[in-house]
Amino acid sequence: MSAPYPFTAIVGQDDLRLALLLNAVSPRVGGVLVRGEKGTAKSTAVRALAALLPDVDVVSGCRFSCDPGSPDPTCPDGPHSAGAFESRPTRMVELPVGASEDRLIGALDIERALSEGVKAYEPGLLAHAHRGILYVDEVNLLSDHLVDGMLDAAAMGACHVEREGVSVRHAARFLLVGTMNPEEGELRPQLLDRFGLTVEVAASREPEERVEVVRRRLAHDDDPKGFAARWAAEEAAVRQRIVAARELLPSVRLGDGALRQIAATCSAFEVDGMRADIVMARTATALAAWAGRTDVLAEDVRQAALLALPHRRRRNPFDAPGLDEDKLDETLEQFGDPEDDDPDPDSDPDGGPGGGGGQPAPDDGGPQDGGSAAQPEAGDGGEPQPSGAGAGEQSAVRASEPFRTKVLSVPGLGEGSAGRRSRARTEHGRTIGARRPRGALTRLHLAATVQAAAPHQRTRGRSGPGLVVRRDDLRQATREGREGNLVLFVVDASGSMAARQRMSAVKGAVLSLLLDAYQRRDKVGLVTFRGKDAQVALPPTSSVDAAAVRLESLPTGGRTPLAAGLLRAHEVLRVERLRDPARRALVVVVTDGRATDTGAARSASGRGGGRTGGTEPVALAGRAARLFAAEGIASVVVDCESGPVRLGLAGQLAGELGGTAVTLDELRADSIAGLVRDVQGTSRRAA
Repeated sequence: MSAPYPFTAIVGQDDLRLALLLNAVSPRVGGVLVRGEKGTAKSTAVRALAALLPDVDVVSGCRFSCDPGSPDPTCPDGPHSAGAFESRPTRMVELPVGASEDRLIGALDIERALSEGVKAYEPGLLAHAHRGILYVDEVNLLSDHLVDGMLDAAAMGACHVEREGVSVRHAARFLLVGTMNPEEGELRPQLLDRFGLTVEVAASREPEERVEVVRRRLAHDDDPKGFAARWAAEEAAVRQRIVAARELLPSVRLGDGALRQIAATCSAFEVDGMRADIVMARTATALAAWAGRTDVLAEDVRQAALLALPHRRRRNPFDAPGLDEDKLDETLEQFGDPEDDDPDPDSDPDGGPGGGGGQPAPDDGGPQDGGSAAQPEAGDGGEPQPSGAGAGEQSAVRASEPFRTKVLSVPGLGEGSAGRRSRARTEHGRTIGARRPRGALTRLHLAATVQAAAPHQRTRGRSGPGLVVRRDDLRQATREGREGNLVLFVVDASGSMAARQRMSAVKGAVLSLLLDAYQRRDKVGLVTFRGKDAQVALPPTSSVDAAAVRLESLPTGGRTPLAAGLLRAHEVLRVERLRDPARRALVVVVTDGRATDTGAARSASGRGGGRTGGTEPVALAGRAARLFAAEGIASVVVDCESGPVRLGLAGQLAGELGGTAVTLDELRADSIAGLVRDVQGTSRRAA
């Protein structure tokens, strides 16, 4: 096995290294969430930290890594008496994205239950990670129920298992590290809050630093042991510093002044709950211990805020993480020096926040007024056109405020990835029955298995307490839960939608549906059409944030190639079915139904020439829509038509699609039409 890349050899990434080291000093900080683009040494840093941590003493033979100095009194392998112990390296346990709940928290030992007739507990990954590191790569792609169980254990320091007749509690204290690429989807704010610290990492733009990264990586790959030997002294020094900081940590003093600064900072940035205050306090204490001090200084509080608050200040899922550092400095200065324990917050502080409080977290900027997505309006004569804009194109307008939408679900029972939209057979959910396994057994229905084996015990010669079970007796549990779908938005951006107030409302409706898709763990895609053609503005992705950004910058204008938009959407679905055949699709067409151009759709259908207006574009759009109906693709048309004279073309389009039509007003969850709508195979046709 090759030597891991040395922690001290990592170039740059100061915030990442500091956050990991602080958790190594004080695991009660709550772990680290590392956000960044691919290829930024996220996994390398975590694996390097594991090799850096000191060895741990464990009770010999204990599957739960109990500390021989203070063994867990509730350990399932206990009670432990004073005796043999062993020293071993700190474990780093990896939780794969496709892991099952049984593998994470443990479960009934089925083999012993059936063969010996006893209830025995088989430990999971949380037990193996006790007193070590639990590393989750691509944590944003992990199923919600696994994230919930993992974070609950991390917060309580223990894992509780109550299932299949097993009742077990065991210690589960570990350094939790999750990495994620935001382009592949975000974590829910409730789950973000459970990570103690967060850091943003990005590749350096300095050529010399990039050269050094490549030089060291190549040197390690050519001779891992030799490269590690060259950094052995630095690794030993950091290891000794971690041990010293751990020993110093109980002596660090967190005064009232520091607590006032922490509370004032959390209040100023309007973070929810009290977890942020507690994490900041623990982080500031760990920073002081890491620096070899017994008092918390202003620079510790500032650095703690930069690490603990960016992911907690998000007010909605589409807000970028980050902190206003000027506001942070003003708050710290206003509430004085943390070394001053004068309880009067109005007293004149002796000094401002100390300098050198660590590497500042990158400012992602958050949503800004007047950004490039929304250009300033011109006078009554029109709006400025972006560079290269076609005739009649108008600049993007901002979306109206999002609202809570109806639950649009795909009818029937699917078998896609776990989510929160449509009914599906899943590995998790309520048990609705049992069946013979098709292929490998993945979820045993114990009662049904015992019931199938029981009538044959005498003929099989059973004589002891165990149950004689054969393969034909095994039964697979069938469960029903919810799946995530592919929600493909097909948005009309033509001139008929270009009225500013109207397009703002349309974007607000789509943004509301995107927010709903985010909460229900869907994949989303965005197809837009205007002028002569349609384009895939965003291929299917788990990053709803990316879809919101593309929607915000969407310009409007030109004719309406409705058929081209539908055909492009149909092609996107065809390709996606090859990649993920189990994920069912829901197509949301946002249009007034007016088709005024055949565009690329006429060429794709092999028809040359012809009119660009009148009945031909409408007829061609109808033919394209019937492709969706023929394949049973669930669809809904959001009717954006307004004004005193309405043609009802969106309702006709819904009929051709074999879907449902709703108006913008009906899309709201608080409308009189009700809260839940299945996209059925037949639609309401406009009168």
